[in-house]
Amino acid sequence: MTTAINSVELRSIAEGAAHSVGDYLRKAFRGVMNVDQKRDQHDLVTEHDRACEEMISTYIREHNPGAILFGEEAGRIDAEGPATWYIDPIDGTSNFVQGLAFFCCSIGVEVEGEIVAGAVYDPMADNMFSADANGAYLNGETLKTNPALPAGAATVITGYPTAKDLEIDGDEFALGVFNSLVTDFSSVRRTGSGALSLCHVAAGWTDSAFGASVNAWDVSAAMFVIRQAGGTYQDIRYSEEQGHDHLAPGYIAYGPGGDFPTLIKAREDLIKNRQR
Repeated sequence: MTTAINSVELRSIAEGAAHSVGDYLRKAFRGVMNVDQKRDQHDLVTEHDRACEEMISTYIREHNPGAILFGEEAGRIDAEGPATWYIDPIDGTSNFVQGLAFFCCSIGVEVEGEIVAGAVYDPMADNMFSADANGAYLNGETLKTNPALPAGAATVITGYPTAKDLEIDGDEFALGVFNSLVTDFSSVRRTGSGALSLCHVAAGWTDSAFGASVNAWDVSAAMFVIRQAGGTYQDIRYSEEQGHDHLAPGYIAYGPGGDFPTLIKAREDLIKNRQR
């Protein structure tokens, strides 16, 4: 495991790399852009995703020679390590494309299988969420998550079910889970960026979050931020082969004292359903 000092240094590099694309994203937002589909019409990519990932990767290589890079667009680029950097240049690309100001740059750092530092930058609000071995931070100030509201007064942010979730879980199961969230929580929001949603939980701006189809570059940094801020992040994995929690394809998260039996049941039911 890396030392606390190294974790602080890695956090500083992650923050710098995320900041390095801030001006670029603000200028590109709501401008004319070329949009392609990856898996389908629900999975978009732009020239700005690719350009920002290259800018971030260049910054990381300059400040952490030997970095292993794992980006959403370029995939894994091996080096001698020991740090692996998970990069999502624009988490919330559909929002970015459609002119909705809820997207972010997410950078998580793994050493010896564990996330030890990370940064999530919201360029439109100019909010930098980050974490190292010593704690979590919002714009450089210590971040502590406020207690969650009771379920009947609380908000849950979720992207579930996505089109992919409907395909995997079936309409009846997936819509049943969504119905339970709508019924039991005060409000349900679909914001379009898992990383930024988790950071809003960490900041106490919302109470809980739930996702079932995510990748390491989506959640590694935000997962560490919320845990270091005092919140709870529980992974949802469907087999032991899925490894560490930041590699798991799902999660539930909530603030201190959160009592959300519907969310916990959704996690348990989802695991059972996908293990069949």
